[in-house]
This record gives sequence, C-alpha cells and structure tokens, in this order.
Amino acid sequence: MSDYMPVEVILGILQRLPVKSLVKCRSVCKTWNTLICDPSFISTHLQASLSTPPINTPFLLFRYEKNSPKLYSLHYDNDGFDEFKQLRFSPFACVSDFVVLGSCNGLLSLILLPGYLLNFLLWNPSIQKYISLPKPSISEVVELNVGFGFDSRTNYYKLFLVEVEEDGSWNKPCLFSLNENCWKRVAATPPNYTFDDVTGISLHFVNGAVHWLGYQNRNDNGYLNAIWGFDLSAEVFFEISLPESLIGLWPMVLLIMKYGESSIAVSTRPMYDENELWVMKEYGVAESWTKVLAFHSNRRGFPIVSGFRKNGQVLLLVDYEELASLDLNCQQMEPRGVKVGTRLFRVEGNYVESLVLLDKGVDVPSLSLVNLAIDSSDYDESSGEESDMA
Repeated sequence: MSDYMPVEVILGILQRLPVKSLVKCRSVCKTWNTLICDPSFISTHLQASLSTPPINTPFLLFRYEKNSPKLYSLHYDNDGFDEFKQLRFSPFACVSDFVVLGSCNGLLSLILLPGYLLNFLLWNPSIQKYISLPKPSISEVVELNVGFGFDSRTNYYKLFLVEVEEDGSWNKPCLFSLNENCWKRVAATPPNYTFDDVTGISLHFVNGAVHWLGYQNRNDNGYLNAIWGFDLSAEVFFEISLPESLIGLWPMVLLIMKYGESSIAVSTRPMYDENELWVMKEYGVAESWTKVLAFHSNRRGFPIVSGFRKNGQVLLLVDYEELASLDLNCQQMEPRGVKVGTRLFRVEGNYVESLVLLDKGVDVPSLSLVNLAIDSSDYDESSGEESDMA
C-alpha cells in the first residue's frame, strides 16, 4: 500500500488506530513495522490518545480478594464499572509476590518481592513488553517509598526512590531515568519531615511531580503535617500546605490521592465521628483547598474514599467491599453493585493504552525465570540474612 499512498497519509491513518490494531499492523510489511516502532510515532500516538480518549476511559483498578492473590483489572468509567480486561501477571509467577508502584501513560511500575532485593520492572500490559531496571546502589534497605512518573521536558520516564530509616528520616534519594538506564543520587536536600508510612510504598504522580504526606513532631506532643513533592524535571523538593483543620491531626489518619488530571485531594480515614474530603481546586495554591464532603457514621459504616471518576464524582468503598459513586453537587450516593473484595487497594483514573516500550522493551513471553529468581549473592539461604548489595 505504501507504493500508492504517501508516508504522511499512512502515518495519519495509523495514528488513529487503537493499540491492539497497531500491534497487528506491524506484520503487514517492514515499512509499517518501522513506522509504528519509531519513537516519534509512539509519542505522537500517545498524545493523540490522551487528547481524544475513548468515551468510556478505563480505570486502573487495583483490588485485593481475601484468601486469594491480588487481582488487577481495568474497568470502564460507566455506571456498572464493567470490566475491560484483567491484567495477567503469570510471567512473573516465579516470585512470591509483587507490588504495583504506579501507572503513567500505559506503563506500570512494579517491584518484585521481597523488596530488599530491589528488582524493579516497567511493564506495558497492552503490548506485553517490559524493561528490567538495574539495581540501585543501596547498601541496606529498611523501608522504601517509590514514585513513578514522566518528565515532560526530556520525555523521560523516571522512578524516584527514597530509603527511609526506622525513625522516619531519609537517606539520600535516588532517581532512575529510563532513557539513560541508570540511577543517580538526587542533589537536592530532602525536607526534614518524617514519612507517613501508612500511605504505602507508592507515591502519587500529579502535575509533573511525585507527592507524599510528611509530618514533624511538635514540642507540645502534637504534629505538623504537610504535603511534599519532588519535581521530576527540575529535580527539586517543594512543599504544599494542608488545610488548617488537617495540619495538626495524627498523620496516620490522612490519605493523599490524585484529583482530576492535575491536582490532589486529601481525606481523613474513618476513625472519627466526622471525616473530611478536601480537594485542591487550583494546584499549588493553598487558598484553593475546598472541603467537598463530610463523612458521618451510619448503619452501613464509614465510606472510604477510593478515587475520583472522570465526571468529578467520588468513588467510595462501602462496607469494605462495594463500590459506590457520590455526586458532590447533590451529595447523593449511589451504590453500583460492584463487589471489589474485602480490601480495595487503589483506583487510578484515565488509564490509557499506549505503545510505550514498543521500541525498547522485551517481550514478556521471553522473560527469563533465572533473572527473576532470588539472587544468591543478595541472600544467604542458609542464614536467612541479606548481604550487602552493590
């Protein structure tokens, strides 16, 4: 067909096709394969997908079922939250467990457990390609917190890694760049704030930065809470003030999440008679914090904020097993009859299928079990103790 149509026309047609069709089109001829695997085409196709998403954009729904492995699946953002597809992790079954650290532009970042071995992967489930990251130079791991995101200035995907000591203090953070395929120490001085370890291993990527909740102990036995961020482009730390009513609370009751496409929200956990949900209407502007919801005890128990829908409605976990949608305008909650198990880990909105890693990733079926097995140089099986890592 390329003999009869200009390359520009072919590119224009291909850019409008979904990922599944493009993967098949690679086998049409060498010319099409070259066009589709070109980094500039991958980037252009992604931007087109982000600017004109399908009507029912899937959520990335992380969930946990009691007495069974973690289940990861994509669900449409419609009334029934219909399942789009389950994400199969069978190639990684040789390890005991894993944690999904985050998603960005169709990529998932994973850490294979046990975490002290520092086996990180970037995986695109849409095209079944992965990248295995080199290990960072960390001599001892007490606790890890990791943020994954995209540097729009350099078009690099980056992983931000923080070692946290037992007292909550930081070691020098590390930063991994996919294009450079290496780790480096962050030059900027981290803030003198203790990590809130209840929020889990994963930080939240919003507006070009990863975010987390931190706190300081005050002399009056109280707390000073704040949101901290690390800009992946400028590679600097910055602080975002919390609403006044949240600054002095016990840090473990606060939960940060993504709000819309470019801002953040904070909710309190269901431990009081009344709990709150605040959204930052204008990112980075403390005066724009707005309380949009107050939780009150009722016969069904406290609902737990799990995320936001594309239409602005709040996703709630009710009775620790069922998803409900709440309209903030009329404060009307509608259970959706969708059972998500005894514990919902995370809901991320506006997941988009992409071709990222098509030009550099390894096919998942060729994944070597040897590479993912526990390295005897990192773990002494007879003693059960970890050795120093390079």
